[in-house]
Amino acid sequence: MARAAMRPAPDGVSDGQFERIMGNAARISMVVVGFLALLVALKEGQVFLAPITLAIVVGLMFGPVAGKVEQFGVPPALSAAVVVFLLLGVIAAGILLFAVPLSEWVARAPMIWEKLQLQLDNLQGPLAMASAVQEQISSVFANDNAMAVTVEDGGQMIGVAMIAPAILAQILIFLASLYFFVATRDHIRISVLTLCVSRKARWRTAHVFRDVEAKVSRFLLSITFINFCVGFAVSLAMWAIGMPSPILWGAMAAVLNYIPYVGQGVMVLVLLAAGLGTQTGLENILLPAGCYVTINFIEGQIVTPHFIGRTMTLNPFIIFLSITFWLWAWGPVGGLIAVPTLLIVTSVLDHMLPRKPMVPSSPVRRTRSMTDRQALLANTAKAIREQSAAAETQGTERRKGKRLEPPEGTAPSGVEPTA
Repeated sequence: MARAAMRPAPDGVSDGQFERIMGNAARISMVVVGFLALLVALKEGQVFLAPITLAIVVGLMFGPVAGKVEQFGVPPALSAAVVVFLLLGVIAAGILLFAVPLSEWVARAPMIWEKLQLQLDNLQGPLAMASAVQEQISSVFANDNAMAVTVEDGGQMIGVAMIAPAILAQILIFLASLYFFVATRDHIRISVLTLCVSRKARWRTAHVFRDVEAKVSRFLLSITFINFCVGFAVSLAMWAIGMPSPILWGAMAAVLNYIPYVGQGVMVLVLLAAGLGTQTGLENILLPAGCYVTINFIEGQIVTPHFIGRTMTLNPFIIFLSITFWLWAWGPVGGLIAVPTLLIVTSVLDHMLPRKPMVPSSPVRRTRSMTDRQALLANTAKAIREQSAAAETQGTERRKGKRLEPPEGTAPSGVEPTA
């Protein structure tokens, strides 16, 4: 009945092939619908999911620290409290580090605005032309019945008052989630392992926990140390060139360096704006951003590969996609968890879906004119051909074995075996 109700197969396609195509299309459709539902859930559940995910990532970072504390006989509940208070101390120190220089820049805001106006005098001509064009367009599309929009005083204060409780709730959810995750991390691991029904599944799950905690903790601790060094170097460079509030720029560079690509771009724009408002002359305006770009280049090309290692290097395009996705979903919090989340996903996939190494049985003979990239591609192509040939041979032997089996009902006893 079900087969009769199905759509008939088109010409040139057998019923079996058509059913297989429709089955694959149905599976792909379910995956697409599930992915879209996941996107909607992540976007709508930002207030609840974002602080919990950030707490898990930070908990993975401080998990080894809590483990070291527990080696001295401290119970997990107390070690988790130590981790939370340590994090609060770091956040408080950062706020104090930002507060004093920011207050100075707020006081200088009128003077900086005057300097910016003087620097932008050269752009008055192009801006006047753009303003004239805008007026002409407005006169063409002018409407006597245009709606007037008025902005009430105090709107910003009302907006801040509405947002403040949500931000406070997210902070409380983050701190509570961090405490309970660090305090019960061993119980969580044991509970997940008990759900595995086979020894192989338990073995793989245990290795996933081990690699995820090791990779995320090593990455975040190393990046924190590197960012501290970057902030110190930026502060020293800003002080050397006479930039006001060098500590502020160093702290900002250290914080923004947690978000690859996006953070560096924002820092360059901020330094360009600060140089435009405080310096005179094109070379002096570009000098702060140039110093930061030089320091960031040394960090990205020499320091980070040396500390983290090439084994933890991810594809830059995948990193960019991850940052873009999480920034769209959860804003600044998403930018902080983008790379750690990518490390977690790659660790899970490496153990759950082990990949075969693309190494041929014998390497391709390399000529003098062959570059490293050409040699890598040649060896990969040879390994793919060898794996395809092996798979084809196995398939041929399997089909040959099926042909040698007796048809149904022709066994020597006249009854087909049940096994």
